[in-house]
Amino acid sequence: MKQVAFICAALGLLLTGSAQTAGKKYTLVITNANIVDVPGGKIIPGRLLAISGDTIKAVDDTKAAAKYPADRYFDAMGKYVMPGLWDMHIHLRGGDSTIGANKALLPLFLAYGVTTVRECGGDITPSVMTWRRQVAAGELAGPRIFTSGPKLDGPQGVWAGSIPVETPAQIAAALDSLQKIRVDFVKIYDSKISGDAYLGIVRQARRRGMKVTGHMPFTVELKEAAELGMDGSEHLYYVFKACSSKEDSITAVIRQQEHTDKPIGLFAALPSLYNTYDSMKAARLFAYLGSKKFTITPTLFISKTLAGIKTTDHSKDSLLAYIDPKIIATYQGRVRGAQRQSDEQTRFTLQFQAACAALVPKMYAAGVNVVAGSDCGASNSYVYPGESIHEEIKLLVATGLTPAEGLRTAVVNGPTFMGVQRFFGSLQAGKCSDLIVLDRDPLADISAIDGISAVLSHGKLYSRADLAALLAAIRH
Repeated sequence: MKQVAFICAALGLLLTGSAQTAGKKYTLVITNANIVDVPGGKIIPGRLLAISGDTIKAVDDTKAAAKYPADRYFDAMGKYVMPGLWDMHIHLRGGDSTIGANKALLPLFLAYGVTTVRECGGDITPSVMTWRRQVAAGELAGPRIFTSGPKLDGPQGVWAGSIPVETPAQIAAALDSLQKIRVDFVKIYDSKISGDAYLGIVRQARRRGMKVTGHMPFTVELKEAAELGMDGSEHLYYVFKACSSKEDSITAVIRQQEHTDKPIGLFAALPSLYNTYDSMKAARLFAYLGSKKFTITPTLFISKTLAGIKTTDHSKDSLLAYIDPKIIATYQGRVRGAQRQSDEQTRFTLQFQAACAALVPKMYAAGVNVVAGSDCGASNSYVYPGESIHEEIKLLVATGLTPAEGLRTAVVNGPTFMGVQRFFGSLQAGKCSDLIVLDRDPLADISAIDGISAVLSHGKLYSRADLAALLAAIRH
C-alpha cells in the first residue's frame, strides 16, 4: 500500500507540474513583428516573441499567439523589431558637482533605443556603480552599464579621477583596486603614461584575465601591445600610426624626445603618419588584428563634430534642452581649443579624419571587431547621448559598410568584446529581451534607426509617449 501511495503522490506532482507549465503566463508577448535578424542580415516577418522579464522565452509564428498567455500583449503592427543598441564608448564624469547632471543623461539613452553602454572612465565611479545596480534592479530608467571605473594613466594625467601608475608595484595596486570594485574592463589613457608602464598594465591585466582597451602612447606600437594580449583600441589614431611605413623610425624619434624639453605629442606626429601611410602594411596589420579578434572603436562622429566646432552654431541644437547647464559648461574647453587652431590645421584635421574613416571597411572585411561608440559625455562638446550613436552608425555605413554591418557594430560586436554574446546580440529564445521597435526597415535604409516606436528595457516597455515623458522629465 505504501508503494501505491508513493506512486500516486509522484504522479500527482508530475500532473501538477505539467499544469503549471501549460498555464504559465509570460510578462509580455509581442505579436506581428518583423524581426530584424542583425547577425543574418535579413528580415523575418510575422513573428511573435514571448518574454518573461529580461529574457526571450520563445519566438514563434504570430498565428500561434493563443498558445502564449501573457500579462500584456503588444501588437507591433508589422513594424521592425531588433535588439537594443549598444554605445561602446561613453563617459559619465565631471566631478561630484555633476553627479545629478550625469544621472539625468541616462533616460536620454533609452529615448534613442540605447539599452546598453560601455562607460570608459571618469571621476564619479561610486555613483556609476550605484546607477548600474539600480538599472539592473529596475529602480532607475537607463541603459545597462559596463564600466572601466577610473582610467589608468601616468602621473598628473589630464583627466580627473585617473589612477597614476609608473612602476610594476603601482600597476599591481591599481589593478587590485579595479578588481575590488568589480570593473568590467581596464581603460588606459595616454596623456602621461610611459611605454613601459603601458605594456606592464597589459601584461599584468592579461595574467589576471582582465580585458584591456584604451588610448596608446606613441612610444608604443599597436602590434606590440596586441601581441601581449591587448583586447582593443579606442579611436583611430593608433591604428593609423601602425599603418605607416615609417612607424618604427617615427616611434624611435618620439621615444628619444620623450623626456626632453621638446617632446613630440600625438597631434604633432600626425602629418608624418599621414604622409607615410602604406596600404600593404595596413592590409597585413588588419589581417593580424582580425586573427586576434581585436576590437576597434572608430568614434567617427565625435571627430566630425569637434572638427566642425569653429564653423557650426550649436546654440539652436534641440538636444541642448536636455543637457544640464553644468555639463554644457564643460563644452567650452573643446570650443576654445578649436578656435585656437589655424585654418591650415583645421583642413589637415579633416583630411586626416577622412583617411582614418577609409580604414573602417578594410578592418571590418579583415575580421577586426569594429564597434560603434559615440564618446559622448561631459567635455565632449555637442555629442549628445543617444542621438550620437545613431550618427556614428550612419557614418560607419557611409564609409562603405552595409546597413546590416553597421547594425552589427552596435548590436553584435559590443557583446562580443564584453564576452556576453550568449545572452545579447539577437532576438532568439534564451537571449536578452532588450529591444527596439522601428517604423521602417533599417536593413534597407540605416536612417530608419531614428524612427523609434517603442523600447523594451529590463522587461519594461516604453511606448513613444513614455519615451517623450522620460525626456520631458529631464528638460531644462
